[in-house]
Amino acid sequence: MAAGISKRRAVPWAVLALWIALIALAGPFAGKLGDVQRNNVVDYLPAGADSTQVAKVQQQLPGGETTELVLVYHREGGLRAADRATADRQFGEIAAAHQLAGGQRPVVVPSKDGTTLMVPVSSTEPGDDEAARTAFVEDVRETVIGGDGLSVEVGGPSALQTDMGEVFDSIDGTLMIATVLVVAVLLILTYRSPFLWLVPLFVVGVAALTTRVVIYGLVQGFDLTVTGQSAGIMTVLVFGAGTDYALLLVARYREELRRVERPYDAMRAALRGCGPAVLASSGTVAAGLLCLLAADLNSARGLGPVGAVGVVCALAAMLTLLPAVLVLLGRRVFWPLIPAYGSEPKQRRSLFAAMGSSAGRRPVAVLASGAVLLGALALGALSLPGTLTQEDSFTDRPGSVSAMRTLAAAFPDRSSQPISVITPTSGADEALAQARTTEGVAGAERGRSADGWTELAVFAEDAPETAGETATIKALRDGLDGSYVGGPSAQQLDLDDTNARDRLIVIPLVLAAVLLILIALLRSIVAPLILVVAVVAVWGAAMGLGGLIFEPVFGFTGVDPGLPLLSFVFLVALGVDYGIFLMHRMREESLSGAEPATAALTALRTTGGVIASAGIVLAATFAVLMNLPLVTMVEMGFVVAVGVLLDTFLVRTYLVTSASLLLGRAVWWPGRLSRRPTRLVPPSDAARRREPAARA
Repeated sequence: MAAGISKRRAVPWAVLALWIALIALAGPFAGKLGDVQRNNVVDYLPAGADSTQVAKVQQQLPGGETTELVLVYHREGGLRAADRATADRQFGEIAAAHQLAGGQRPVVVPSKDGTTLMVPVSSTEPGDDEAARTAFVEDVRETVIGGDGLSVEVGGPSALQTDMGEVFDSIDGTLMIATVLVVAVLLILTYRSPFLWLVPLFVVGVAALTTRVVIYGLVQGFDLTVTGQSAGIMTVLVFGAGTDYALLLVARYREELRRVERPYDAMRAALRGCGPAVLASSGTVAAGLLCLLAADLNSARGLGPVGAVGVVCALAAMLTLLPAVLVLLGRRVFWPLIPAYGSEPKQRRSLFAAMGSSAGRRPVAVLASGAVLLGALALGALSLPGTLTQEDSFTDRPGSVSAMRTLAAAFPDRSSQPISVITPTSGADEALAQARTTEGVAGAERGRSADGWTELAVFAEDAPETAGETATIKALRDGLDGSYVGGPSAQQLDLDDTNARDRLIVIPLVLAAVLLILIALLRSIVAPLILVVAVVAVWGAAMGLGGLIFEPVFGFTGVDPGLPLLSFVFLVALGVDYGIFLMHRMREESLSGAEPATAALTALRTTGGVIASAGIVLAATFAVLMNLPLVTMVEMGFVVAVGVLLDTFLVRTYLVTSASLLLGRAVWWPGRLSRRPTRLVPPSDAARRREPAARA
């Protein structure tokens, strides 16, 4: 007895001490993750695409990857002689302060209407140093100043990349603060306790810190690529998934405290009860994310292990540190709603009991109407806008985008953004001549040479990222054998093609991985198939809602090509979580002898509240992405948040419950729960009296 009491006291303290030591040793490395993030063009491109090869070769050319800018001088009503002098003087100041690739004299291109001057600026001075390139762009912006009706803007691929990089650099801090605030508010509303909400929030914060340390170690040890995008999504995943696991564990722990006297024993019972569901839940998310390793897109492939590490760290903290802290704090952490030993929770008609009753009365009608609703919403995907262009990637218009739009209006017959061609130096002259005669090309110039490669700058007749320029890029690729065709527009074209290819490979892998984990947990084939079909339907409906909202309401003119794949991975892997919580509890009730209908309704009544809370928390954390000034993040946050809410309040509550009621024991086929138990007939009094004689 004394040994048992000693163990109950020692284990939580030992776990807490271990985590404190881990934080003390590893904490200083958490802040270094931002220093090793990569936001270069190559890190967001397909590994095997033409445009990626161009970017890699450009880094090897003299000076490394060039910084391409365009100075745009514009005056409504027509430029003056003094404006041209201003452009010459400011270009001279830039040339004196920096090493320019195009020489010390500007190449000034006036528009036909006389309102705009285009002055290309190319420099190799910053090389491959992202910070140096950003400093160069900012210095140019400070140098070129308009006034008295003359507007001066800095555009070009490098200016656009700099603006994008500034957004990614601010993601970490912005997301962390916003996510912590959202989770804190929701936990306070959920627990209605002045203290309890602090415990899960503290533990999930420790999980986030641990994740950053582990990922930093993977970067140092295995050269793992971490981008600003993957780091931001990782933060949302850790807080969202970690808080979900905490909600499930705390709810089960509160339930056990009413049946078990000592908190330590109650926590052991809670972990035995919900531990398998939490393990399977985290396993599906991690497995789904790791399937992204099969993607050809560098940013998606890097997101896989980064997100998986975050989920595993959240799981470790929630199954070790959270139980230890709760046990040490005892029942009083639930004040003022302390669950007393031997007490019964207040019996009141819950919302989820009412929902279950309605599904139980008319399961066919509920299932059919829900399926029709999801199908109708999915049709909205047909209204999704086209591919998102680089210039439309911001919710607010930065200077780089404004400059490019000014150029597009002033030079409708010439692209202001070059198509980069990397060709063998031995055939550079022939390639240059062929490029100039390619249909859709307005002009071409020879650039740098090194290591057997030469760079050509080709200008299309059509505006960037239009159908005409796309046709020109394809014509160049078809006509220039042995050459690589890249540049910003070619990169977007390759992103479209690669994402289409990745969807065909990654989506089946995700479905197979999730299905196998569900089969292992539920000992069934039918129940996992129901859950997988349900989450796929939710993904389709969420994408359909995006089609109805993005352009008419948000004003977005395009969809990021990676949105369908990433949103599918998140919604399937995360959405199955709630199905696991529900079905696992249903299986527990069935194993205890409950009839199928009773087991389904009991599972909904007991887990409905915690699933609703978890769904709201997860949806809110992803909705935080909608506050970022990037269209890509806003679209991702919207689709996942809406999908999680649909999954929580429609699919789990009504459709899965209705399907379970209709199928009865068949939902557990081919497991033993699918077979009707043999009814045991109690023996009569006469039979009982004859038993001793028979044995004798």
